[in-house]
Amino acid sequence: MVASDGGIGCNHFLIIDKERIHMNGQWYEVKVITNSESIEPISGIFYGLDVKGVSIEDPNDIIQREQGPLTWDFADINILEYKGKYAVVRGYFNITENGDELLTYVKNKIAELRESGMDVGLGEASCQVVKEEDWANNWKKYYVPTKIGESIVVKPIWENYSAKEGELVVELDPGMAFGTGTHETTRMCVKALERTVKHENVVFDIGTGSGILAITAAKLGAKHVIGVDLDPVAVDSALENVKFNKLNNIEILKGDLMEVVQGKADIIVANIIAEVIVILTDQVKKFLDAGGLFITSGIIRDREKMVVDKLEKEGFEVVNIERDGEWVCITSKLK
Repeated sequence: MVASDGGIGCNHFLIIDKERIHMNGQWYEVKVITNSESIEPISGIFYGLDVKGVSIEDPNDIIQREQGPLTWDFADINILEYKGKYAVVRGYFNITENGDELLTYVKNKIAELRESGMDVGLGEASCQVVKEEDWANNWKKYYVPTKIGESIVVKPIWENYSAKEGELVVELDPGMAFGTGTHETTRMCVKALERTVKHENVVFDIGTGSGILAITAAKLGAKHVIGVDLDPVAVDSALENVKFNKLNNIEILKGDLMEVVQGKADIIVANIIAEVIVILTDQVKKFLDAGGLFITSGIIRDREKMVVDKLEKEGFEVVNIERDGEWVCITSKLK
């Protein structure tokens, strides 16, 4: 059963048998560090015991997230304990169990999997006592208020933060781990919006995800913002985040740009992937007047030239290129 406790940021990869969980007390947490391929047999070890809940952190759930081509936002593996290097399976057991026996049993079963020829990665197991409120909300420790650029502060809704003079606070429930503000591509897009958004601007956000870029544009003074996404979960997440920020100048629409948006924008932002940006470019220019800006990211460095070439071919002038690690953000202007 996939947990859907509205607001759990990792409910995309958190599996809990709610019917067997008591809502108070302490638990034994048995943790196994493994790889994506071995999640099922490792989980099977726990389900062969009197497990009360199993949580799974599989980086592939984020990295290989299947969505429509316009909905890809670079979900943040930074929320995972090992930053996507390993998969982690945790089993939760009554404190009345014998923790040492549980751990020994799990280790022996992992050894059996290895002996059968299965690659279980590190295959390291550990056991500790945890409070239920800790493991149910443990993922939240990876989200803290983060300042991006000169003025934008992305604040998880459960955190307290006193804005300093000149700061604009974006209230965010990360939802299913896309668009949190910690990924390089999102940061660069936020900075690009800071540099370009002016009062009375109309902004379109393609593949809005959590809505972070649409909300940022509105906070920066855009007159009207439209965020579009093909993923209904993203649309719901963005709508909730718009409510958290008490904004009435943002529309969140399900669909793609050509199907659901009318009129033209002063700025269009798309944090997707290079291959999709190339496809979008000839469509996007129909929604911009001369001088309109197209901010694009989600571009790895070895795709930079491909995107620049396409932009120039379609009548855009590249006015700024920012690089952060392996990622690139390109701002271009329609001639």
